Amino acid sequence: MKLINYNEVLVREKLEELLKDSTFCTCEQCKLDMMAIALNNLPPKYVVTEQGEVYSKAQAFNAQNAVDILGAVTNAIEKVKRSPRH
Repeated sequence: MKLINYNEVLVREKLEELLKDSTFCTCEQCKLDMMAIALNNLPPKYVVTEQGEVYSKAQAFNAQNAVDILGAVTNAIEKVKRSPRH
């Protein structure tokens, strides 16, 4: 068994998708900063069991959840882009 914040999985996927054709820094430090900022602006969605993961995957298709994640990741990218820590 493993404890997972499923929003972390979704944020990582969305961040990779948005950064794939980017022109700004995608070093590991910047990506981790972006993930931390985005996740701090989203409620955690912890799961332990496979049933919990399946439920969370289903919730990922919820339109409001998708909009919330996109907004949090986009804001995090812009914040780090304005003042990277490296």
